[in-house]
Amino acid sequence: MIPTWVNGVLTPVDKLEAHVKGLRHKAVSVFVMDGQNVLIQQRALSKYHTPGLWANTCCTHPHWDEDSGTCAVRRLEDELGITGLYPVYRDQLEYRANVGDGLIEHEVVDLFVAPASEHTLKLNLNPEEVMATRWVDIYDLAAEVARHPDQFTPWLQIYLADHLDLVIADQSSMAQVGE
Repeated sequence: MIPTWVNGVLTPVDKLEAHVKGLRHKAVSVFVMDGQNVLIQQRALSKYHTPGLWANTCCTHPHWDEDSGTCAVRRLEDELGITGLYPVYRDQLEYRANVGDGLIEHEVVDLFVAPASEHTLKLNLNPEEVMATRWVDIYDLAAEVARHPDQFTPWLQIYLADHLDLVIADQSSMAQVGE
């Protein structure tokens, strides 16, 4: 059950039902950054939407009554085996996107950025969630997404096209973990 607005009231709704009906619901997205380099993930082929597409470091829906910051830390560990990072809240965004097979993401997203060291960050991928990862310069990623949008999730396309400034803001002032 994920926090979903039904008739203006926050209500627990099954995740698949929220996507089938395109209901507005809470979400969390995290970008792990080392300077201008971002860690992206390729979604597992077993995912019920957007399988095999590249996305930001991790994204999910908080449990009912779960704090978004706690959710961000939990999903970094659940999806990628990352521990010891403390994501910094950037802003709340809203988007609506078709994610294929008649499913719609209508999300109110708390966006986080977590500084890390590409060279020392330890990953332990959950194969049910993630099939691959890679580090890439965020500006190169934006250019790659523009050239090959079919290889990337709709939300990553939206973040890079409309909210890149939130992801890269104040990178130099954020302390890196793991150095």
